[in-house]
Amino acid sequence: MGAENTQQADALVGELRRQAAGRLTVFLGAAPGVGKTYAMLARARELHRQGIDVVIGIVETHGRAETMALVEGLPQVPRRQVGYQGRMLDEMDLDGLLARRPAIALVDELAHRNAPGSRHERRWQDVQELLDAGIDVYTTVNVQHLESLNDVVHQITGIRVSETVPDAVFERLRDIRLVDLPARELIERLNQGKVYLPEQAAQALQAFFSPSNLTALRELAMQTVAEHVDADLRETRTARGLADIAIQRHVLVAIDGRGQSEYLVRAGARIAERRGAPWSVVSVDTGRSAGAALHAEDLERAAPGQARHSAAHAEQQRQRELDQAFALARSLGGETEALHNTDVTQALLDAAAARGARSIVIGRTRERPVARIFNRTLTQQLLQRGARYELTIVSTPQARQRALRLQGLAGERLARGEPALIALATLGATAAAALAERFVGLEDLSTVFLIAVLLVASRTRMVAAAITAVLCFLAYDFLFIEPRFTFLISAQRGVATVLLFLAAALIAGRLASRLRMQVIALRAANTHATAMQNLARQLSKAADLGQVITASASVLQSTLNAQAWIRINGESGPAAAAQHLDEKDKAAAEWSQQHGQPSGRYTDTLAHCAWWFLPVHSDRETLGVVGLRFPAGMGRLPFEQRRLAESMTEDIGQAALRARLVSELEAARVTGETERLRSALLSSVSHDLRSPLSSMIGAADSLARYGQDMGAQDRGSLLETIRVEGERLDRYIQNLLDMTRLGQQGLALSRDWIGVDELVGSAVRRLQRYEPAVKVESSIDAGIGPVHVHPALIEQAIFNVLENAAKFSPPGEPIRVQALREEGGLLRIDISDRGPGIPEDERRRIFDMFYSVERGDRGKQGTGLGLTIVQGIVGAHMGRVEALPGPDGRGTTIRLTLPLGEPLPAQEG
Repeated sequence: MGAENTQQADALVGELRRQAAGRLTVFLGAAPGVGKTYAMLARARELHRQGIDVVIGIVETHGRAETMALVEGLPQVPRRQVGYQGRMLDEMDLDGLLARRPAIALVDELAHRNAPGSRHERRWQDVQELLDAGIDVYTTVNVQHLESLNDVVHQITGIRVSETVPDAVFERLRDIRLVDLPARELIERLNQGKVYLPEQAAQALQAFFSPSNLTALRELAMQTVAEHVDADLRETRTARGLADIAIQRHVLVAIDGRGQSEYLVRAGARIAERRGAPWSVVSVDTGRSAGAALHAEDLERAAPGQARHSAAHAEQQRQRELDQAFALARSLGGETEALHNTDVTQALLDAAAARGARSIVIGRTRERPVARIFNRTLTQQLLQRGARYELTIVSTPQARQRALRLQGLAGERLARGEPALIALATLGATAAAALAERFVGLEDLSTVFLIAVLLVASRTRMVAAAITAVLCFLAYDFLFIEPRFTFLISAQRGVATVLLFLAAALIAGRLASRLRMQVIALRAANTHATAMQNLARQLSKAADLGQVITASASVLQSTLNAQAWIRINGESGPAAAAQHLDEKDKAAAEWSQQHGQPSGRYTDTLAHCAWWFLPVHSDRETLGVVGLRFPAGMGRLPFEQRRLAESMTEDIGQAALRARLVSELEAARVTGETERLRSALLSSVSHDLRSPLSSMIGAADSLARYGQDMGAQDRGSLLETIRVEGERLDRYIQNLLDMTRLGQQGLALSRDWIGVDELVGSAVRRLQRYEPAVKVESSIDAGIGPVHVHPALIEQAIFNVLENAAKFSPPGEPIRVQALREEGGLLRIDISDRGPGIPEDERRRIFDMFYSVERGDRGKQGTGLGLTIVQGIVGAHMGRVEALPGPDGRGTTIRLTLPLGEPLPAQEG
């Protein structure tokens, strides 16, 4: 029941998500001319009569009178004019539609390619933006324009369709409507000129519009509609809990970049779609692609001028094919990953196990007779070691032609620099063997040639090493084995020697080449891991969002060799990179952040920009955007570099989210301290202001009633009482007003640099003005230096503690003040009295509001602000207050701990 409930919940969540955005209705046809646009307009007119806001974004009537008649009366958004090569082209006004925000937008020809300079390269991308904005879209498309059917349509018609639509677009379907017409009737319409002009119609009848082609395309269209209807039915039943639909498990597609990779991706997508299963595409890098650049450098030194046409060029073509295949897989809704392992079979089995895959799809792209004899082909290894998996082998016409050729070691074409290196190694080994035989008297010369094979294997591929081994074997036999200068061998012992040499050379060459590839593969994986580790280390040091942006930009620039610009939550940097952003780049950055998708260079959206923008995601929202500007000469971005940039962007998003949470927690803490301070102030008003007011009122009343009968000394004493209590009251009120004003501003402390001796001295002088008999002994460490605090508030806090200590110190006993610098950049101020002390279980409670004991600051004569206010002031400075026993166990020590702040900047001059 748990699995059933999970499936039902997932289906319901998926349904709710689709309802939150715009939905897509597709009018699907088998070929042009079946009436897709006519059916769409007829449905739109019916909805318009019902009062639904239907607007034409773009409709291509192709001059057909019946279609043009349906357009009349429907509201339209005017098309925009785009100049291209001296002509003005009509395109859909995407921004106009977004501003108009109709309930339903009509967008004809979903697979259309937009004019250069448009925001998106394809019209289906415009449709996706409309759907993201919550606008329903009605559109038309032919079955041959579906990406996953591209190869099937090519096989049926012999025509390769260039304008295609990813199948992932259909995931947002509300409805799919098949617009069908029998092949004969469609051909009749073609002959009547209702589809193409007469000249075009004659050509179409001989090519695309043959009866057999149209029949096959009709069947393909019906299958496509049936599959979507079946998927919708299964999802609906699951959401309602009507049935337990068994979903097929993962499908893994393996490609190698050596031809037909896109064909395998499309085939795998169709297999997964028919089974309703998730799928992914992987490639296994054994180290050759990572070592191509190093190998080119070696060949450049060995044969100058030829390295740029070496194996690196072939590997670049392979990597380009992999990039295109991965992009196709992502557009079709699949996942992609590049694996690093010298054992291709084990890498695929590990990937299948990690994804819970049931099926592995591979292509029969290469035939190796020798490997087949020893059961070493990929297919044989997968069958032997992966018995629990369903293995699907997809063949192509090109693979069949390749299988008919002779293959083996020579089947892999050598790079242009490798023959020179092979010849140089063979000639060098021959010369060295001749010199060793003549001048050193070395009899066993096979080791000389073996060293040459190892040198070639360590710098090139296995093919070159094998060819070197064969050439060295022939040279050894021809020049150094009796009878010389022939390939005959006189003794049986000599036969064994040269054959064993050949076997040893081949084995040693393979081991050396394999070790090199392993090192290169590990180097590539280590580069990725090191870059991510460096980024994580820098982000762990970032305390706020500004530091996250600065650290991230620095790591991106040094790792990717690209200029980086980051904007998160409205804060951006670095400023030097921002100066290179023009209006087009800023528009692309805004689009990426709003839609949560990449844009700019190396994408299909706003590709004319010089920057590549990646959205910075958190778990639920898009926080910002990362912009990368690679050198202008870089025509394409390698897959590994693209994957590294995306991975680093994900980590930046998590770090930014962490910084925001820390900031919010800090704001919550400050808010709590503000509320605590405000409550303490109110408590102070109700408890501590009553005493001076009572004294002043009493003295004034006595003077009013009995002033004439009093002596001058008594009147002077009452007036002095009024003055002292008035000053005391004024001091309380002023402090209340200052701190209340600070509380309203979120405790935005006005900090300044001030010496600790000034703070303590000022507080002591204020105390002695009101308590002349109190003695204070101060001990301030000379190495403390100035502190970065709000001077008035900290002085008030010290004064309050001194005043509280003065109340409970015995007469004649001094109050001791000690200021020390602690590790971690902290200031410690201890204020100790010689009073009765505070019980241990009450030391924390003396800072609570309304806590009243004989010993505490809420005693007989409150000090006004009290220790609660002290705690609020120090807490606002991110410090702490503690009540401790006196130095020798007698009395009480109140300890204030404050951060010293950033170092004081040096004065110029």
